[in-house]
Amino acid sequence: MPKMIFVNLPVSDLPRAVAFYEAVGATKNPQFSDDTAACMVFSDTIHAMLLTHDKYKQFTSKTIVDAKTSSEVLICISADSRDEIDALVKKATDAGGTPDPTPTQDFGFMYGRSYEDPDGHIWEVMWMDMAAAEAAMAS
Repeated sequence: MPKMIFVNLPVSDLPRAVAFYEAVGATKNPQFSDDTAACMVFSDTIHAMLLTHDKYKQFTSKTIVDAKTSSEVLICISADSRDEIDALVKKATDAGGTPDPTPTQDFGFMYGRSYEDPDGHIWEVMWMDMAAAEAAMAS
């Protein structure tokens, strides 16, 4: 069985967060969702657990940071093409997210952009032409 990742994110408005993540292509798994948490599935191995602040506090005694003013993590997900990245950032923007809170990276063989969800969590989206990357590293 491949390893899976569950990114746990505190959110201030669970229905708004669910709508945002559905707009960028995730699907809600009702089996692991209730009125305090929503499991958003990006793939068979990548999930985001959206947790109300009260629910999130059940897992840590640390202060929940305001992701709009502080950063604890940058989440990066792969894409199959440059066009897919641009389309995803547009979907995020149309759904109320902020486009490109981090600098766009364009090295020819590698391309990346980012978006910020309504709670301030930053998602980077990257594409890499592995053959071109290997050739660039070899020279």
